[in-house]
Amino acid sequence: MTIGAVCKSLSREFPEISISKIRYLENQRLVEPHRTPGGYRLYSADDVARLRTILRLQRDEFLPLRIIRQELAIGRADGGAEPLVTSGTTRTKTRRMPPVLAATAGSWRTLDELLEATGAQVELVREMESFGIISGSVRGAPGYDDNECEIVRAAVELARYGVGARNLRVFKTSADRESALLQQLLNPALRSRSAERRREATEALEDLASVTTHLKHLLLIGDLRAMLP
Repeated sequence: MTIGAVCKSLSREFPEISISKIRYLENQRLVEPHRTPGGYRLYSADDVARLRTILRLQRDEFLPLRIIRQELAIGRADGGAEPLVTSGTTRTKTRRMPPVLAATAGSWRTLDELLEATGAQVELVREMESFGIISGSVRGAPGYDDNECEIVRAAVELARYGVGARNLRVFKTSADRESALLQQLLNPALRSRSAERRREATEALEDLASVTTHLKHLLLIGDLRAMLP
């Protein structure tokens, strides 16, 4: 299939899909279509299925590309909702985020490695640091962890639409406010002397982060729909 045909096929499930989005996923090495001698992209059925999985993981589970890349590497395919055991009962958790407390030991990049991995310009990265969007520090030493790398990737994509580093402050302010709310709710339990209570609070933090992200997404969709004629 040509990239145009793929886009049309996926648009039934993902109305927001575009050719530029598919090319972006290719640039991120998440899909590798066959190239004709003339340079045209040709996608196989497996390529389309892989794209569908990627888009579902983004839409339904809010996973960043870094995590999606890992999921695909271990053979992740589309599946149903995850079972989640809470207080002896099983309920369905339909959406999840990257773990808040994911281990990042040894997983960091220098500035040059960050620029190579994200395609960002050094000026953009420095601006993001000056506005507090990223810190550029890992355990007190210069560097960028996986989370900041994904933030820069998102900033690069937004920059294509004219969104500058200073405009990202609105997202940082919103995230800071949400973090403060969750801290207010769970801080006593997170600092408890009881290991069991701290564990339960950590699980609650993960769940609340997922729910608040989903809520914010729904509110944004509502506002955007109101813009349409």
